[in-house]
Amino acid sequence: MENFEFKDKLVSINRITKVVKGGRRFAFSALVVVGNFAGSIGVGYAKAKQVPDAIKKATQAAKDNLFKIPLREGRTLHHDVLSKDGAGKVLLRSAPSGTGIIAGGPIRAACEVVGIKDVVAKSLGSSNPINVLRACIKALKSQNSPKYIANIRGKKIAEITKKKQ
Repeated sequence: MENFEFKDKLVSINRITKVVKGGRRFAFSALVVVGNFAGSIGVGYAKAKQVPDAIKKATQAAKDNLFKIPLREGRTLHHDVLSKDGAGKVLLRSAPSGTGIIAGGPIRAACEVVGIKDVVAKSLGSSNPINVLRACIKALKSQNSPKYIANIRGKKIAEITKKKQ
C-alpha cells in the first residue's frame, strides 16, 4: 500500500510528567488514526519527548498495522455492532444515506478516515480516547459482509440478505 493515498488524523495528545530530583520531566503521547477513505484503517500510539516526534512515531505505527473492513455501498456498516474493550464500550449503527457521521471524538475520527459516510455511534463506557478507539476498532473488525457470511454457510448472498415479512 502506498503512503501518499493515506490521510492521518490526530485523535489525542497527552502530557506525561515524571518528577525527578531536579524538577519535572515532560513527555508526550500521541494517538493517531490513518485511513484511505476506502475501507482501510490503522491506529498508532507512541510516546516521545517532543509533540511532533510523538505524532510522527504514532503515524508510522498506524501505517504499519493497517487492516481492511467491509463497507456497505462504500458508505456505511453492514450491521449494527456493540463492542467493548477495557472500560470503553461502543455502539455503532448503520444509517441511511444522507445521515452523516453522528459520533463524537475518537469514533468520528476513525469513521472519517476509514470512509464511512453514514453512521450513528455512541460511546457508552469510558471517555478515555485510547479505550474508546480500541473498542471502535474491535467493533469495525467484527463486521461481516453478507458475501462472507454466505460463503461460510454455503448459501447465495440473496438468501442471506432477503427481507423478512
